[in-house]
Amino acid sequence: MPLHMSLTDKQIKALQPEAKAKKYFNGGDLYLEVAPSGGKLLWLKYWVNGVEKRINLGIYPEVSLKDASNKVYELRKTLHEG
Repeated sequence: MPLHMSLTDKQIKALQPEAKAKKYFNGGDLYLEVAPSGGKLLWLKYWVNGVEKRINLGIYPEVSLKDASNKVYELRKTLHEG
């Protein structure tokens, strides 16, 4: 599976852990990170003054892709407002 594509629940469930953590982007700056332990975390990557930052949105499947996308929308509004 390419690393930069829209993810589906079916694809995420099929992802297997590897020796190193691997990131799967869901378009934009929302991505899923699969840890070597098998944990799947949803993250938002963003920049402030040229410095990369990230926010943990939760553990998949406790937080769904839809919920993570909604959180990203709200966080982006907050970031743009300052």
